[in-house]
Amino acid sequence: MALIVQKYGGSSVADAESIKRVAKRIVDTRRAGHDVVVAVSAMGDTTDELLDLAGQVAPIPAPRELDMLLSSGERISMALLAMAIHSMGFEARSFTGSQAGMITDATHGAARIVDVTPVRLREALDEGAIVIVAGFQGFNRDTRDITTLGRGGSDTTAVALAAALEADVCEIYSDVDGIFTADPRVVPKARKLDRISSEEMLELAANGAKVLYIRAVEYARRHGVLIHARSTFSSSEGTLVIDSRRAELLAQGEHMEEPIVAGVATDLGQAKVTVVGVPDVPGKAAEIFKVVAKSGANVDMIVQNVSAASTGRTDISFTLPKSEASTALKALAGEQAEIGFESLVHDDQIGKLSVVGAGMRTHSGVSATLFEALSVAGVNIEMISTSEIRISVVVRGDELAEAARVVHTAYGLDGDADAVVHAGTGR
Repeated sequence: MALIVQKYGGSSVADAESIKRVAKRIVDTRRAGHDVVVAVSAMGDTTDELLDLAGQVAPIPAPRELDMLLSSGERISMALLAMAIHSMGFEARSFTGSQAGMITDATHGAARIVDVTPVRLREALDEGAIVIVAGFQGFNRDTRDITTLGRGGSDTTAVALAAALEADVCEIYSDVDGIFTADPRVVPKARKLDRISSEEMLELAANGAKVLYIRAVEYARRHGVLIHARSTFSSSEGTLVIDSRRAELLAQGEHMEEPIVAGVATDLGQAKVTVVGVPDVPGKAAEIFKVVAKSGANVDMIVQNVSAASTGRTDISFTLPKSEASTALKALAGEQAEIGFESLVHDDQIGKLSVVGAGMRTHSGVSATLFEALSVAGVNIEMISTSEIRISVVVRGDELAEAARVVHTAYGLDGDADAVVHAGTGR
């Protein structure tokens, strides 16, 4: 008997029929002799609908009350799922994040898990029940308030439960058959991977791949949780996310090298800010990014141009999430006189393409293949950033999809047939 944690996203529990389908899969796992703990998201687009509703009654909803509102979506899902399981003759008990012992810091809307004390869950498991937990939410001991975990919160809930309960595996269910070499909605010829290293998955998640969220992958790597990405809508074996050392040993055992490129990620959620005419003297970059940091914005890529000899000034460009750009721009504008730059330029029509692969460490020519493919397709590169196992470029947003397809082909990642996306959202 194994202990299996399963997570089902919004598209997996979008309506009553979907909930019954998920309940059957859970019951089948229980019938196979396994203990089952389930983390569930809100139904379909419920969270977005609640956000819209909050915006209609208050231009800037109070963070505490917004968390109270948003946490209700998962509570609806967990109760309905437990009811469906009961109707199939199995005992199920549903728990909110606080009842499940999901302890967080006090940050509303983006809380971090600080501890998991699943006492009630263990009791329910010992008594033979299937456990259903509301994802995306927790509880702060100091304020005694409900909190929500932010983007990808249900993934993070599932992984945290798996770690605390020492589960054998954490199965993350969505509407695609696993982790692909690219988003199959962008690159139809994307190919499903049987396994991927946690290091590569972290890079893909950080650069736009939405099938798993970075906080969940990071938590799993830190606590040694085995993730199995699968589809709610098929019996496909999915993709295992394993630690990098194990990935190397498996490759050696199969007498093959790690793939040079594991996947291509795309991201249309970023904007570019250019600080024009910055005095090219020591300390100015530090001043700029201190201001940006204080605004709460998360900077991704940074490029500084060569100083113009005639003026002694330079331009500094950086990318950040679109939702944080206006705050950063306002903060910089307020310090313009102090820093001494000439102007600010905001561009929200960009796209980021990233190529990720552990094999990059030991193979030359990876960047040449990327740049050649984009050149042949007539796609201009605006910014470049690299890490040990990643190359990212910024291009025009309306060229991103085509850029991803040609690059995917250039690295030999195309599959024989178009990938299947069962529900159309990727979650």
